[in-house]
Amino acid sequence: MLLDYKNFIPAEAIPFVQFLIYEHSFVLKIVNQRQTKHGDFRQLQHGKFQITVNNNLNKHQFLLTLIHEIAHHVTHQKFGRVQPHGQEWKTVFQHLMLPFLKPEIYPLKILPHLANYLKNPKASTDTDVNLSLALRGNSAEDGKHFIFDIPQGDFFEFKNTIYKRGHKRRTRFECLNMTTKKVYLFNQNVEVVKINS
Repeated sequence: MLLDYKNFIPAEAIPFVQFLIYEHSFVLKIVNQRQTKHGDFRQLQHGKFQITVNNNLNKHQFLLTLIHEIAHHVTHQKFGRVQPHGQEWKTVFQHLMLPFLKPEIYPLKILPHLANYLKNPKASTDTDVNLSLALRGNSAEDGKHFIFDIPQGDFFEFKNTIYKRGHKRRTRFECLNMTTKKVYLFNQNVEVVKINS
């Protein structure tokens, strides 16, 4: 079943998104949540192009992901095969996002973080902790907690594995995998399930 993307983005963004879809000719599919990515872009066997975006994103995350993927498509059209998140993609993405950088589309609590991220956009918005938290309204999914809310020394579950939260390094937390006894680094905005002791 094809879902209408207009229900997934801020109303003020619809005209320009419609223009981009018309101008660049691709199939947009809204799909169930994937753990490893918010969206993707690919060329299908018959030569058409497809963009997919997860259906669990809020309107601001969905719009940013959609433009991120459209930027891949435009970069492919203009430059052919280049580094996926290289300078060509960054420039195209920055250019495509400009019309959306206004308070009618992105609230003022998100705009400064979004503008800062767009100075040098990375492959995933989740790597920018401030933007990631702002896009989520600084609240974790129901039943989950951000890792920075877990007290040091307490246990939590992440992807069916128990960890013990350790010290904070500069930007990430050291966490001990209780099965393998190996230490892993977690970004501050990772959502985990707290284990009550």
